[in-house]
Amino acid sequence: MKTKKILVAVAVLVSALFTRAADLTFGPVLAKGGGVEIRRSELDDAFIAYRANLAARGQNIAETRREAAEAQLLDRILVTRLLVTQANATDKENAKTNIIKFLDDTRKMAATEDDFARHLRSLGMTRAQFTNRVVEQAISEAVINREVKDKLVVPEADMQKFWETNDVAFKQPELARATHILFATKDLANGQELSTEDKLKKKARAEGVLDRARKGEDFGMLATTFSEDPATKETKGEYKFARAKDDPRRAMVPEFEKAAFGLATNQVSDLVTTDYGYHIIKLHELIPARKVPFAEAKERIKDFLTQQALDKELPKFFAKVKKDARVEILDEKMKAAMEKAEQERAGN
Repeated sequence: MKTKKILVAVAVLVSALFTRAADLTFGPVLAKGGGVEIRRSELDDAFIAYRANLAARGQNIAETRREAAEAQLLDRILVTRLLVTQANATDKENAKTNIIKFLDDTRKMAATEDDFARHLRSLGMTRAQFTNRVVEQAISEAVINREVKDKLVVPEADMQKFWETNDVAFKQPELARATHILFATKDLANGQELSTEDKLKKKARAEGVLDRARKGEDFGMLATTFSEDPATKETKGEYKFARAKDDPRRAMVPEFEKAAFGLATNQVSDLVTTDYGYHIIKLHELIPARKVPFAEAKERIKDFLTQQALDKELPKFFAKVKKDARVEILDEKMKAAMEKAEQERAGN
């Protein structure tokens, strides 16, 4: 994968989008203010992407809810665009790193460039539209950070109280720390099963490496050399994981879990077969269940409480942004729907 070329291309595209709009807009102006105009085509594109996102999750939106959804999308587009106009050079520079990382990480989720393009099409978006929206979102978040988030202060006493009164949130189940070597029985590029002949060859290679591991060769070096796990370059084959019954989010597949938790410290497993292929596992340690100490949890708690405070402040901030920009909603139906949504939020 030509990662360096992709990053360069993304950086060039991001730089261009800082200075010009990527989408050709048309149709009547629905809202304006502060030098910003939102046209019907922009809202239509946003709704198509929104509906496609729902469909990808097996959900849909009733036609009776379309007007309310469009009103919410219009408000979001408008506020985002207004915040972008308020961005200074520092905001844009702060956003640029996040933009490039997000775009590159998103691209890596697809096996190939064609798969990535197909994914965007399934969401009703072109690559330029996707990139443009990522750019706008990142810049608007940089402005929010400067104007609101960076001014929030979470007292340490509040963090300590949160830790003391939320035992379940900081309960860590028993974890296994292990390294594995994977010999994949699926084509990593397209997910297709290998032929029986190729699987037998993989198994023979795995048995050879297992023999070397049991004779005392450095397991980490063997993992780095032979493992076909795509994450090996970053993790060197090492993972910390829980049993699925204790924490499904941090669990491995059942066959892997059973084998790993059944090993003694520093013991090497037999070949373990899963849907991914043949694994050789070495258990380094079992980490006992515990409550995560406050010192370890402090930054996570601070982030959580800061986000809570930010969520509370943002509606007032957004209202001020729109008021200062003297925003006008020119479409009467959209205006009525937005006013209704505002009343419902105030009622809650």
